Amino acid sequence: MSSNPVAETVASLMPRARAELTELVAFKSVADFDQFPRSESEAAAGWVADALTAEGFQDVALLDTPDGTQSVYGYLPGPEGAKTVLLYAHYDVQPPLDEAGWTTPPFELTERDGRWYGRGAADCKGGVIMHLLALRALKANGGIPVHVKFIAEGSEEQGTGGLERYAEAHPALLEADTIVIGDAGNFRAGLPTVTATLRGMTMMRVQVDTLAGNLHSGQFGGAAPDALAALIRVLDSLRAKDGSTTIDGLTPEASWDGLQYEEEQFRADAKVLDGVELIGDGTVADRIWARPAVTVLGIDCPPVVGATPSVQASARALVSLRVPPGIDAAEATKLLQAHLETHTPWGARVRTEQIGQGQPFSADTTSPAYAAMADAMAVAYPGQEMQYAGQGGSIPLCNTLASLYPHAEILLIGLSEPEAQIHAVNESVSPEELERLAVTEALFLRNYATS
Repeated sequence: MSSNPVAETVASLMPRARAELTELVAFKSVADFDQFPRSESEAAAGWVADALTAEGFQDVALLDTPDGTQSVYGYLPGPEGAKTVLLYAHYDVQPPLDEAGWTTPPFELTERDGRWYGRGAADCKGGVIMHLLALRALKANGGIPVHVKFIAEGSEEQGTGGLERYAEAHPALLEADTIVIGDAGNFRAGLPTVTATLRGMTMMRVQVDTLAGNLHSGQFGGAAPDALAALIRVLDSLRAKDGSTTIDGLTPEASWDGLQYEEEQFRADAKVLDGVELIGDGTVADRIWARPAVTVLGIDCPPVVGATPSVQASARALVSLRVPPGIDAAEATKLLQAHLETHTPWGARVRTEQIGQGQPFSADTTSPAYAAMADAMAVAYPGQEMQYAGQGGSIPLCNTLASLYPHAEILLIGLSEPEAQIHAVNESVSPEELERLAVTEALFLRNYATS
């Protein structure tokens, strides 16, 4: 990185950043309180609140949101007449999944091969630290030239909409001229990227019932309707032979015109096994950024170990549908529900229940904030130009903010580049990316203040 005072300050702060991220990662802040103690999330929220207070933020508050979680808010005033920028991250994390699959414990930040490993290191506790680094660098180099609002969400990964509903009930709280969402990532490490689109999502639980109770498969199998087999047929109907998502009424032919994702690079990033084909058609960018994508997240049925020779009376699954820009998530939810009900075979009883929903998002990349971000990235990543990419994941809050504040510019940056393996075992963050993006954000705030 070329020498400049902001970059030098951020570099000097990196040991502190690692120590703080170690503390933050240690909280098992999964906002599913059936699996993890609520106290872990509350402790993480308290950590963020204390950090904001230590940086001089005013009105620091733990916001009790309608989904039973807490978001952390603070306000740092800038010069009179300055613009207001909202910085967003979330401190809740995905469950660690199979802890035996982690090389090192998921809630202990561990350095290995130049990366820092731990659940939430990139998504998105690292985003909290990135914001703090940027603000500290500006304070050490002439001061922060904008008013800063800071919001750290407590249930983003659950998709339960607590902060969205809180913001709708308190519309003045998060109002800003520009909003920086620190929950995205570069297309690859070292390539500065803003995320221009996000797919929305809907999640649905489907249950199939066929019998009053399980039956002996020798005595009744062959005529008795098997609920698990019926469910498998329903789930199979959601995909074409090539693996493309096929939900009655959804159009899957959209294409992506921006930055492309080479197939071999995608195979490497996704760690696709040799000889296994990618699914779907069109370019990789079409498939992951511009088209609907269905995923079966889980199935309730007897495990192999301990299974008995029985025809199953009931089975259920949790289905996720990613919804690209141009498709209304509520309409997609109705279509998914209708498809599941229509394709259930043998007259089996089927029940569907919507679990969560978020709209897709598309940013206005022609705004002055994007020019300020491009200039900042050019300094933080010498020799590289800012790229525009999509993201297959969902951040439902983006659409809420865009609706509440139609004149606000929204930018998405962050630490979740492919090597980070967010949501998977062995999630990690690149400290170099953390450093460069903190410099980027600091320079952006300085550029934007005078734009």
